[in-house]
Amino acid sequence: MTTAAYIHIPFCRRRCYYCDFAISVVGDRDLTEDSIIVKDYIDHLCQEIRATSQSNKPLQTIFFGGGTPSLLPVKQLEQVINTIEKQFGIASDAEISIEIDPNTFDQEKLQGYLDCGVNRVSLGIQTFDEKLLELCGRTHRVKDIFQAIENIKKLSIENFSLDLITGLPHQTLDHCQTSLETAIDINPAHLSCYDLVLEPVTAFGKQYQPGKTPLPDDETTAAMYRLTQQILTTNGYNHYEISNYAKPGYQCQHNRVYWENKPYYGFGMSAASYVANQRYTRPRTRREYYNWIKEGAVIDILKVDQWDLLLETLMLGLRLAEGVDLSIISQKFGKNNLSKILNCLQEYQNINWVLIEKNLKSNQKYRLRLTDPEGFLFSNQILTSLFELELD
Repeated sequence: MTTAAYIHIPFCRRRCYYCDFAISVVGDRDLTEDSIIVKDYIDHLCQEIRATSQSNKPLQTIFFGGGTPSLLPVKQLEQVINTIEKQFGIASDAEISIEIDPNTFDQEKLQGYLDCGVNRVSLGIQTFDEKLLELCGRTHRVKDIFQAIENIKKLSIENFSLDLITGLPHQTLDHCQTSLETAIDINPAHLSCYDLVLEPVTAFGKQYQPGKTPLPDDETTAAMYRLTQQILTTNGYNHYEISNYAKPGYQCQHNRVYWENKPYYGFGMSAASYVANQRYTRPRTRREYYNWIKEGAVIDILKVDQWDLLLETLMLGLRLAEGVDLSIISQKFGKNNLSKILNCLQEYQNINWVLIEKNLKSNQKYRLRLTDPEGFLFSNQILTSLFELELD
């Protein structure tokens, strides 16, 4: 049953130097409800939503990502939410999230989003260091971050998250610690702390080589990860996923849909869907996306076979602190495959990167999980070993 939807809003003032997402750069101009670029995109987006088969249950989570969704005028956000409500229904207790960037909204605009039904915001700050913000190509500065935080707190939004990045060029452990301590003083309900990934097509990917100056070396980025885990867990945040921390009751329910490998809708250019055991992705540019809609949204479907499903279940589930239920692996994919998986992971158990624990609520259930922080830190190495297995 599909009860989650991701909505891609592509507009950005400019492209950050680490970003390879599908975006439409609009410069410093403000987007109004009469802007042609906005009206055209939202009209096509809503057309796609209306053309999608209805589910039997209302949506439990909706996530507006991008891009910079907070460039979207309130009227167009309302149009999208109303279209979703009419097509699928929205549960009364649904989590409705939106990514917002400093210097792209004021208190009035944020209140408008809340009036439309938004009840969770994710503020992309990346770092509290002025020089690093400029180096990343971010359009905001530190003063803009604190103005955004003030607007959030004035509206009494409890469920808000901050995004941070580690491993940036010229970033040090001191930079990392200062950002974490500043974030703790702000007291968000949730923190996402990502390590920089160098994508070849980005400005950073073309300019820098992994592990070479001015990028922090592997030892330093590992120290940043351990420092993040230590500081945040000491201050009351549950490390519930490799890159995510939350206070009790504030885990991102939409992102858990991905990590638990459950089905979800995706709408908008470049958005991916996973419905009825099939994955498909929309075109990455507005022109291609518009043509795709006009041609009847013909989908190139990638059917997920049992082998892929098993690997995805492990890859995604092991990102979570609770890991995966081994009884489900055995039931869905066979005891023989489970034995091969456990044998493969034995060497990582021996060095305490992997744990197999009995569920205290049931003597029959065991869970496979990565240790925190070391198992999480070396998760790519562990998963590579699993992907090399020859399973039945």
